[in-house]
Amino acid sequence: MVACGTESGKFRLEGRLRNINQGEFWVYSLDGGMVGIDTIPVRNGRFSYEMELYDRTTLMLVFPNYSEQPVFAKSGATVSIKGDATHMKEMIIEGTSDNEDMTMLRMELNDLTPPDIPNAVSQFIKDNRDSPVSAYLVQRYFIYCAEPNYREARVLTEMMLQEDPENGQLLRLRKLLKGLENSGLHALLPKFSAVDLDGKKVTEKTLKGKVSVVTTWATWSYNSTALQQRLKQLKQKYGDKLAVVSICLDADPNACRRAVARDSLKWPTVCDGRMWETPLLQKFGLADVPGNVLADAKGKVLARNLTVKQLEDRINRILK
Repeated sequence: MVACGTESGKFRLEGRLRNINQGEFWVYSLDGGMVGIDTIPVRNGRFSYEMELYDRTTLMLVFPNYSEQPVFAKSGATVSIKGDATHMKEMIIEGTSDNEDMTMLRMELNDLTPPDIPNAVSQFIKDNRDSPVSAYLVQRYFIYCAEPNYREARVLTEMMLQEDPENGQLLRLRKLLKGLENSGLHALLPKFSAVDLDGKKVTEKTLKGKVSVVTTWATWSYNSTALQQRLKQLKQKYGDKLAVVSICLDADPNACRRAVARDSLKWPTVCDGRMWETPLLQKFGLADVPGNVLADAKGKVLARNLTVKQLEDRINRILK
């Protein structure tokens, strides 16, 4: 379904949010459909955004309260958003069948208890194997979460590939899952090599023999910078008992360098300007901001993608 008024080769996003006057939010692509990050200004609660697009892509919107919502974009379509800035979970996204399916599923999930959500998501994917919504859901609920289920992710990905064996996003997902087979909970941290902002080599030996945290952040994400500040306090508290390596997803390494200097972050920070194409993300199975992996002194993965409080509590329990 293509809305009237949007030319082929372009995608348009428009909407209105109550309880917000002026501000801006960010938009980026999960699958390479756009380069870098763009901003969308909000005036009197209204906003509009147009981009060149010749294929399908999944966009991620980061709102002023730092909540995120996916938008499934395609050439020639106009998608509208309406809702209340204080109740983002109830946001309505319309204009294409993919976005309407996602909205309906989100409303259903809002009424479920956390243990019931994976089963509902899995059933949606099985019923909609050829939908880009399903590819997003596999990543959101079975890979990039606190308790990843790589086995279920592999099964669902193979189901979707049976419907669309040439789908580039799904083929990349299969490759990612193959690399993550030995990186789940209780597995050992992978071997890696990177160069930090100071030009120094960072490897798995940097973390050896210490409780360690590998984390993602970006200067435009409040939650991720708040996590860095808490890690700074924990590092001051525990010293060499705690090792941290940060992966910054800024497109401009100089912006990252200024933030690191301003906040006096004393551990290795990797920022190569490649954003979500940074090789370390796949190494550690990370693709969210903020994201994190917690490992013990033997390098065994204890948890993934914890909140700031959860991460702090786990570190305190281990190192007290």
